[in-house]
Amino acid sequence: MSTEGTSSSSVNDDAQKQKAEFIKQETIHREKWLSLERITYKDPKGKVRTWEVVERTTKPQRAGVADAVAMATTVKRLLHYDSILLVRQFRPPLRCCTIEFPAGLVDSEETVSEAAIRELKEETGYVGTITSISPVVGMDPGVSASTLNLVFMQVDGDDPVNQRPVPNLDEGEFIEVIHAPLHELKEKLDELSDAGDIVDSRVYTYAATLHQCQHKAEDVDLEQQKGLFKK
Repeated sequence: MSTEGTSSSSVNDDAQKQKAEFIKQETIHREKWLSLERITYKDPKGKVRTWEVVERTTKPQRAGVADAVAMATTVKRLLHYDSILLVRQFRPPLRCCTIEFPAGLVDSEETVSEAAIRELKEETGYVGTITSISPVVGMDPGVSASTLNLVFMQVDGDDPVNQRPVPNLDEGEFIEVIHAPLHELKEKLDELSDAGDIVDSRVYTYAATLHQCQHKAEDVDLEQQKGLFKK
């Protein structure tokens, strides 16, 4: 059948309807924590291609369990603004300090909930409760096979167990805990960025979304107030 007159967009649409196919994975080089892998796959048009990818050697081999957890944690205290817990640490790949959610790797026999509670206590000293857990999400899928569960947590800052939190860091970990007021989180991140730190994309996306929602709510409230004074 002739394809004369068929637009390039329809040809691309047909190609997109086909599925890419994984063929094999080979280890190029392996170290203690990471390995460099080569993946061979077939693209939606049937062409065989290769892709270099970084993979964690500690990756749990369990369905539905990610490599790591990151905790978006809100601290609530009576007569105080809600704040979010962040950590600042030097990251050699970026050659500077980064601002991140507390996070860590999931141990081989650990549940996501257990890992989140443990890592929050180790990195910040706080004991929190889990409110929700995201599905497994990709961290940097163009470069890495690393996956993550984003865990939303709350800390009761008035609980005696959280009055004087003391982190329990591993040897070689140097982490500064930051309390950022939730209502001005984006502004705080902008200040830290201007000072030379790099903000993790998950943290900044969280802050930017919160900022937009806050301003939207303010706009709605202003419109409602205007309506009260209409004649």
